[in-house]
Amino acid sequence: MNDANTLTAQRTPPLQQFVEHDWFRYTVVALIVFSAVLLGMETIRELPQGLLDALYRINRAILAFFVIELVIRIAAYRLDFFREPWNWFDFVIVLAAAISPSGPFQVLRALRILRALRLVSAIPSLRRVVDGLLSAVPGIASVMLLLVLLLYVAAVMATLMFRDIAPELFGHLGVSLFSLFQVMTLEGWPDIAATVMAGAPWAWIFFVGYILLATFMVLNLVIGIVVSAIQSRIEAEQAQSEATADAVLLREIRELRSELTELRGAIERKT
Repeated sequence: MNDANTLTAQRTPPLQQFVEHDWFRYTVVALIVFSAVLLGMETIRELPQGLLDALYRINRAILAFFVIELVIRIAAYRLDFFREPWNWFDFVIVLAAAISPSGPFQVLRALRILRALRLVSAIPSLRRVVDGLLSAVPGIASVMLLLVLLLYVAAVMATLMFRDIAPELFGHLGVSLFSLFQVMTLEGWPDIAATVMAGAPWAWIFFVGYILLATFMVLNLVIGIVVSAIQSRIEAEQAQSEATADAVLLREIRELRSELTELRGAIERKT
């Protein structure tokens, strides 16, 4: 595997080797983190104006580095750069951060913090997580539809059963939907249940059943789908890496066999 990676690196153009080198990627990651910290410091009102001006200049220098880095990557990969979705992500983020609106649009300067999101594309493990989430969207959408259906059915039942007991919580369908959503998040649900149980002692059956279905079953399905999608993504990347390495080794073996055949023919001709 290491030999295959070495052979592949030898065939890679120098500028691409420079961009793909570990120290270059680590420098970009470090500057992204440092830039995010500096932008957070700018929100501190107690900082003196001189320090704020210095932070602004440092941020502009870091942004200039990101622009240069993006230009180098475009020069290294050329049109192939725009075939990768993550490269488009970096391009849009750097472009948004480079915009310095003034006047009524000065609030858009807050978009500079979007530079921190480049950590997602710069760190392979984060990319795998996001790719896994995106690939799990169809399955998650189905589970979310099931959850919405369960929430609606439970809200109609709760409104019919508890609107006279706790009108502030279940007086109409909209309030019931919000209350049951709060119960689903397990935030303050004992207080909601206690309020209803003061007038209907048997109401605990409804709340316990709803929590078991909505929280411990349906939401755990979402977690299972996401974990499965991420695992599948990792396995696919490993299989692709192994296939690429095997293809490189096979090509090199064929070239060596061809060279050996030519060398053998030259020796036979001499003898």
